[in-house]
Amino acid sequence: MIDLRTLREDPDRLRASQRARGEDDSVVETLLDLDSRRRGALSRFETLRAEQKSIGKSVSRASGEEKTALLDRAKDLAAQVKSAEAEAEKLAGELDTLLYTIPNLVEEGAPAGGEDDYVVLEEIGEKPTFDFEPKDHLELGELLGAIDMERGAKVSGSRFFFLKGVGARLQLGLLNMAMQQAIEAGFVPMIPPVLVKPETMQGTGFLGAHASEVYHLADEDLFLVGTSEVPMAAYHADEILDGAALPHRYAGWSSCFRREAGSYGKDTRGIIRVHQFDKIEMFSYCRPEDASEEHQRLLSWEKEMLAKIEVPYRVIDTAAGDLGTSAARKFDCEAWVPTQGRYRELTSTSNCTDFQARRLAVRYRDKDGKPQHAATLNGTLATTRWIVAILENHQQADGSVVVPKALRPYVGLDVLEPVK
Repeated sequence: MIDLRTLREDPDRLRASQRARGEDDSVVETLLDLDSRRRGALSRFETLRAEQKSIGKSVSRASGEEKTALLDRAKDLAAQVKSAEAEAEKLAGELDTLLYTIPNLVEEGAPAGGEDDYVVLEEIGEKPTFDFEPKDHLELGELLGAIDMERGAKVSGSRFFFLKGVGARLQLGLLNMAMQQAIEAGFVPMIPPVLVKPETMQGTGFLGAHASEVYHLADEDLFLVGTSEVPMAAYHADEILDGAALPHRYAGWSSCFRREAGSYGKDTRGIIRVHQFDKIEMFSYCRPEDASEEHQRLLSWEKEMLAKIEVPYRVIDTAAGDLGTSAARKFDCEAWVPTQGRYRELTSTSNCTDFQARRLAVRYRDKDGKPQHAATLNGTLATTRWIVAILENHQQADGSVVVPKALRPYVGLDVLEPVK
């Protein structure tokens, strides 16, 4: 959640952030009013409680009418203290409830606007040209015996699939290559749980505007994660870390689950928008003052992975209105998909500043020993969707697909051949 001190000292910053996201900025006045009333009620409670304690001490030394008057006053104060405490708690609850609906403050420099208002920062690689009619990734996947959508739908429903044969080998090779890169960069490999408690999902910002995207197991009151960012963000919840040891970097390998609510009719062909996929996710805890530099590091590691699969891509600065609840800034890497004639997202990396850490109570001790909230960042290092870009950009006229050189040791093949 946002820092109340920032709200009090610079409310215009939150107003500007809300407008950049396309959100209502009048909520700032409501927050300021609730905060002021809560602090007033708390001050009144503390003043009355101090008087109550003082009178309690005086009663034992008094006698006669003075003692009777003090007892009457003590009784009256007890009622006032109880009322003031209840009012302070009520206002604090209302303030917290509203704060949980407010997205993170947008980082200065992020583009304003919605989904189509991104800024292209760079384009890398040359788009392939073919002297034949290129096939899309699903047709290639079926020729290679790599993707089976029909049986996925039979077994589980729409937007599910089987990866088999060279398809399974391709995904395992890709994710293993990504994990190896992460380990070499100093990340701690992690296989986290994919079912989490409501407070974990809420703490990472996925139960607000994105609640409809999340699978909920009602009987257990657990949620299936859409990214291993969720369990890794909560890994150090309610802890105070050693500031001198930061950053802490983790690389999580997990299956991810998304309901894809609101995407009816979109990307129904193939494995671009599905309910289940696997992903390697980078996650970093650092000091807030180091977060912007750490964000650039995560982006550079993503670009390093994309270079290994030899596909053309671009980097975009995502507009404020298209940021998730927790992100203050987000960069996406989008690969060229030849049969669609457009770029599609393969990675994203977000700087969540101290937003998630405040919700999850993740702190560190600064050089003076004082606890401060950490910053959290995340970034995709590889995911199932990458198979789309690999197949389409490296296809040959006979339906075979050349495996990128860096990936070959992990897949065990130089070329994926159509099945007989």
